[in-house]
Amino acid sequence: MTEPTLTVEQQIHQAGPVVLTVTGELDHHTAPQLSQALDHAPLGDGRALVIDLSGLAYCDSTGITVLVTAYHRAQSAGSSLSLAGLSHDLTRVFQTVGLDQVFTLHPGLDDALAALRP
Repeated sequence: MTEPTLTVEQQIHQAGPVVLTVTGELDHHTAPQLSQALDHAPLGDGRALVIDLSGLAYCDSTGITVLVTAYHRAQSAGSSLSLAGLSHDLTRVFQTVGLDQVFTLHPGLDDALAALRP
């Protein structure tokens, strides 16, 4: 059995928000990678954070906990946080547990970035 893999790429979009692109499997083995990337994301001063999950193949409860922690960190820093590209299954989980009422969800990265434009 192979270990799950996860990649997290950070970029500052030309419109200003920080974009984290997450690809692979987000579980108890890989969640520390996303946590570390979130810890180093430049937040504050009203800067938005968008996490693009369109490349996510799997997410367990540990991954969801990392996302909730990121939401709280962004809120504390005065930044907004949006999630983009959730799979149908992950969207359904978020709806079932009420996280669709906490997070701003967008079908894709372009939609999330468009929503941030004044």
